[in-house]
Amino acid sequence: MADTWLTTLITDTPQAGFELAITLSRRGVKYTQPNPEVLKKLRPIYSEDANALMAASQIVAINFQTIAAANNYWRK
Repeated sequence: MADTWLTTLITDTPQAGFELAITLSRRGVKYTQPNPEVLKKLRPIYSEDANALMAASQIVAINFQTIAAANNYWRK
C-alpha cells in the first residue's frame, strides 16, 4: 500500500473526524493483514467475539482522540 491517501487529520466536523478514525482503523487492519482471503476467513471468528469487538472499538476511539486533538477539539 504505497498510495498516499492521508494528507491531513484536519476535518470540518467531529462526525467527519469520527469517520476518519474508522477509516484509519480499517486501513490499519489491511496493513497488518494484507491478504484479503485471510481477512474474510477470520471475520466470522472475531465478529462474534466480544473481546475482539471491544478491542476494535478501542482502536477507533484512540484514532478519534488523535484526530480530535489535531483539530483542537473543533474549538475555535
